[in-house]
Amino acid sequence: MEGLTKNQEGTDLSANTILELLANRRRRYLLYALRGHEDPIELSRIAEQVAGWEHDCPPEDVAKKQYKSVYVSSVQCHVPKLDDAGVVDHDESNHTVVLDDNFEQLEPYLRLVVKDEPENSTLNTALQSEPGDGLITQIRENVAKLKH
Repeated sequence: MEGLTKNQEGTDLSANTILELLANRRRRYLLYALRGHEDPIELSRIAEQVAGWEHDCPPEDVAKKQYKSVYVSSVQCHVPKLDDAGVVDHDESNHTVVLDDNFEQLEPYLRLVVKDEPENSTLNTALQSEPGDGLITQIRENVAKLKH
């Protein structure tokens, strides 16, 4: 399997790279949380949201240990992997992150894998309320069109 290397921005990601990036649920959650943000956002805020989705509760109800687990793994593993692939841009000096050019190549696949999330979860609710009718609603409408 080819490794992820720095400077893949603006290049086509291989199928192996796309599958590797989306294979981890926490990485998918990070990407869901970053959708719709045009400006860099503090990784701590993203980690709070992801921890809430993982434990199916509001971010403010997440235990410190649960938040810390998400934050540390994001800083040490998940965000660098996404950054190396050009999917996010991580500013290590102030720990902010924003989607980068190669995210567009992952989005169609994110739309597929989100169907596996529990329908009554806080993640599902958050994706329903996104601007533009929500990711889940768009998927259901597209599936309905294909059936008719």
